[in-house]
Amino acid sequence: MAASLGQVLALVLVAALWGGTQPLLKRASAGLQQVHERTWVRQLLQEMKTLFLNFEYLVPFLLNQCGSLLYYFTLASTDLTLAVPICNSLAIVFTLIVGKVLGEDIGGKRAVVGMVLTMTGIALCITSSLSKTQRPPSTF
Repeated sequence: MAASLGQVLALVLVAALWGGTQPLLKRASAGLQQVHERTWVRQLLQEMKTLFLNFEYLVPFLLNQCGSLLYYFTLASTDLTLAVPICNSLAIVFTLIVGKVLGEDIGGKRAVVGMVLTMTGIALCITSSLSKTQRPPSTF
């Protein structure tokens, strides 16, 4: 089954939602280490309260979950051999880009080379899948 351009764009959006929210979630949950309770149940409840009352955490979390919903809806009509590489590989690229924008150290030239190689591989996967939709069906 070949993917349409709309499906590919939906998968790229999933990767952007997953990867782009990770640095934001990391930054917003930084104060969680200050939460200390006597039992593990109270600790868990206090951590959940701290996170879900924090608007800076809640918005990226909800966007991340919207990415998961879109992923499951897209999986119904997209080939797994295309969906998984696009979403997982590009999510890492989006994480690095957003992390860099937020001022994090992303690893220098090696990280950039890795992103370029990842994008090249994903472009090959997408091109291969889209070209399958334009070929006439095989008679074999």
